[in-house]
Amino acid sequence: MSAPEGYTCATMKDFIGHDFGSSEPQEVNQIRINTFADVTGDHQWIHVHPEMAKKHSPFGTTVAHGFLVLSMLAGDIADIGIVPKDAKGVLNYGTDKVRFLTPVLVGSTVVNSYKLVSVEEKGKDRLLVKVEATTTIQGMPKPAIVAEILAMVVT
Repeated sequence: MSAPEGYTCATMKDFIGHDFGSSEPQEVNQIRINTFADVTGDHQWIHVHPEMAKKHSPFGTTVAHGFLVLSMLAGDIADIGIVPKDAKGVLNYGTDKVRFLTPVLVGSTVVNSYKLVSVEEKGKDRLLVKVEATTTIQGMPKPAIVAEILAMVVT
């Protein structure tokens, strides 16, 4: 997806409410889950032990870490066009709200959708941007995550 015509750092506020569309589908496989576990040190069996999860998990399989799925949103912010092409850069600034609504089972395919919620000037060369992000799991009625993502755009 790309930004709408006329979308720049100077005009961002004019696009509040704009739906930036969705990311490419991404599979959440066991390799991705295990790699995230290694990076974070969170090796809870429900994430990294397929045999144990098959026996003891209410889902019958392993599930992705909620923070793994949440972290997948960060890479999309620039790729989907929310960061204007004339920006010098963008920094993750945090989240205002995050809700983990549906577990992401291993092998699921997720898609992230984005809508610009607000743009606030934070000094001469910075804009604090709030984006409503929704992660859906293909084939599931409820989203996996609904979050308000904050990014600092350097102009």
